[in-house]
Amino acid sequence: MCGIAGVMTLDGAPPRGADLEALTRALRHRGPDGDGRHVSGGVGLIQTRLAIIDLKTGDQPLYAKPDNGGDGNRCALVANGEIYNYIELRHQLGLDLFATESDCEPPLYLYLRHGRDFTRYLRGMYAIAIHDPKRERLVLARDPFGIKPLYYAETPNGFAFASEPQALLAAGLVNPSLRREALYALLQLQFTCGPESIFEGIERVLPGETITIEKGRIIDRWRLPALPEGAPKEIGIDAALNRLDETLNHSVGLHQRSDVPYGMFLSGGVDSSVVLAMMNRLNVERVHAFTVGFPGQSVHDERHHARVVARAAGAKHTEVEFTGADFWNLLPRAAAAMDDPAADYAILPTFKLAQAAQEAGLKVILTGEGGDELFAGYGRYRRAGRWRVFGGRRMRHRGILEGLGVLRDEAASAGWRDGIVNAEKEAAGSGRTPLQIAQATDCADWLAHDLLTKLDRCLMAFGVEGRVPFLDREMADYAFLLPDHLKVKHRFGKWVLRKWLETGLPDAKPFARKRGFTVPVGAWIAEGAARIAPLVARQQGIEEICNPAAVETLFKNAASGTGGRAGKAAWVLLFYALWHQAHVVGRKSAGDAFEALS
Repeated sequence: MCGIAGVMTLDGAPPRGADLEALTRALRHRGPDGDGRHVSGGVGLIQTRLAIIDLKTGDQPLYAKPDNGGDGNRCALVANGEIYNYIELRHQLGLDLFATESDCEPPLYLYLRHGRDFTRYLRGMYAIAIHDPKRERLVLARDPFGIKPLYYAETPNGFAFASEPQALLAAGLVNPSLRREALYALLQLQFTCGPESIFEGIERVLPGETITIEKGRIIDRWRLPALPEGAPKEIGIDAALNRLDETLNHSVGLHQRSDVPYGMFLSGGVDSSVVLAMMNRLNVERVHAFTVGFPGQSVHDERHHARVVARAAGAKHTEVEFTGADFWNLLPRAAAAMDDPAADYAILPTFKLAQAAQEAGLKVILTGEGGDELFAGYGRYRRAGRWRVFGGRRMRHRGILEGLGVLRDEAASAGWRDGIVNAEKEAAGSGRTPLQIAQATDCADWLAHDLLTKLDRCLMAFGVEGRVPFLDREMADYAFLLPDHLKVKHRFGKWVLRKWLETGLPDAKPFARKRGFTVPVGAWIAEGAARIAPLVARQQGIEEICNPAAVETLFKNAASGTGGRAGKAAWVLLFYALWHQAHVVGRKSAGDAFEALS
């Protein structure tokens, strides 16, 4: 896992060394184990390395072997991620090609053989940059689910890219001005959609996208889909369970390939319990599992159930407490880490779990992200497929701030759902069922731009790599084409996954009614509302778009428990106020949320 960035100038002049140095500094947290640089003609690439595989010879940039014995025109690669099938690819391509044991060297030779189609052969999570000096081009590629981030900007001087938008801002290549449409989407949805980031001039390389750049401008783009086309395929339950077992075995096995210690995050829910059950089968040593809990709060604390599951799997179990003090103390740091913002309250426990994993000496963590999306775990999927008279409704039909009287110009935010509508249109067709369309819609934006962004930024803030074995192309080809009745049955989502877990780890009790994972942000905000409300209300970023008096009233309602949606709305505004301070005003505080906003 690493940070990557680079520049291609319009006129072919060498990139400024100061720009490359600034990009390196801004991405140092992603790669504390070293850095590398490639400069050739008008192209400069940098990488900051978190060493996971091939600790001795895997430093980047990586170079293709020279043609005809010469050293010129050699392709160079920098990458962020893991290519899990690298061992198989090395044998297919020929072992004599390779100068290192790095998992990221095979993509270099796949590119030389297959051009932009090289990603078809990769199984993993990745953001890759290849400089092809012979063709005078730069190629960027991102994995199909968007597990690893990649952003770019076309500037007056050329083309620049980085693993995080904040690196482009820190290097002065782009100014920190906001897209108003994306800002409203963030406030109403808690994440942003599509190719445009929240920063003017910074775009996302979309999940699965490969783009080609020549003379500082994009000349071609191509996309590898994460999900298969077509309607569900009939399969019997026994065959479905056998194939699930094989696919889990293979995917979790590949995701454990590492030259450093690894562990996993255990929530006690179905997805992480499935990952733990398979890890337990595949590992001789005890798996190290981490669970977060919220002492003294009314929300469901998953630690007891997770403790039972961990004991049944023979895991080493670390329980991490998250308190109200943690909420106020860690929130500014977590908001600063989320440069591509997602106002998801799960960033807070994820941030502290990542810290615990780092302190335990682990560099790799497996998690259950993606299980709900691929196996239809959310209740909103079931509602989206019903007729409206039977309680059906479209997903995310109402914005978080909609109708609360907080925004200065609510009409200006009317397009906040446009990105979701576009994703729904792209997801439809080819015989897909309403359930599949809902799943594919979530995979396009919610998964990539909320859940995976949260996981990436929170773990990378502590130099820890997050791996997601459910988000694997072989797993997607299996799960997405399952019949609807094997995903949703008897009011249970993820039905086939639960059936597997019923045998794989019975103590997980997969068919027991469970309460969803909830972070008690409402209670913590209520406790500090009188103090935090005026601070939030008079922040520059809040005053530009909200009525300060209405913001204070909102926090008052959240504190008193009136107003229904006030608690979540107050959380989103609190997060945005801190995020704006860090990434637009440029002031990052070492203190708590009150100090940061004072």
